[in-house]
Amino acid sequence: MPYLTSTPSGTASTGLSAGLGIPGYAHPLVAPLEWGELSRPGAPLHWVVLNVSDGPGTRPDPVCLEAAGRLRNAGVRVLGHLDVTHGARPFGEIVADAHRHLDWYQVDGYFLDRCPTERGALPGISRTVLTLRALLGDGHIVLGHGTHPHPGYAESADQLVTFSGPWSDYRWSQVAEWTADHPPERFCHFVHGVPRVHLDEALRVARWQGAATIYFTDRTDRGGRVDPWAALPGYWDDIVSLVGTGVSE
Repeated sequence: MPYLTSTPSGTASTGLSAGLGIPGYAHPLVAPLEWGELSRPGAPLHWVVLNVSDGPGTRPDPVCLEAAGRLRNAGVRVLGHLDVTHGARPFGEIVADAHRHLDWYQVDGYFLDRCPTERGALPGISRTVLTLRALLGDGHIVLGHGTHPHPGYAESADQLVTFSGPWSDYRWSQVAEWTADHPPERFCHFVHGVPRVHLDEALRVARWQGAATIYFTDRTDRGGRVDPWAALPGYWDDIVSLVGTGVSE
């Protein structure tokens, strides 16, 4: 069973309340409803990932620029998608994509997808994050591990995605003990295949495990054949309401 974690005495907290992190909807031309909903006033959004075409694409996309601009005007942080391919992608390619995201879409930070978890890859990711921070001047960095990495990664980024997967795994998952040394604002959970009847339970699991940024959807990956994050969950209005008001234990 998942267990309750608490912020230990002396651990810094940014005061960030629970909210949604959007892993990246389909292109705005394909998913206009989704991108429109993100601009709704009062939606509890921490950030939205902009993934034009497995990254920034090969040329500026005016439709994506407009969508990103609407979000920024609404006070929502936009993160550029960078695929680090579990640490195998060359440093220069990652930085080049980061420059394109910033030059073309004025992103507020970066989401490093398929981020490695092992200690040996930590120096390379730390170098990448330092370079991205220098490029941004100020910005938000999220490492998309999808599972608990070596604790040293928490020293580099603003947030870590420590779970990404199906509800069938999430409901019985446990957190790594080292996460209790950090406040919930440092962690994100992405869960697909969550039935509406279990939405309240999933939100409580996130609270118990100490994750302030979440994204839950009833859509599934159909055995890895589709992207479960590409479209709105069927209960979007419900999750916006529940996360916005908090969930009791």
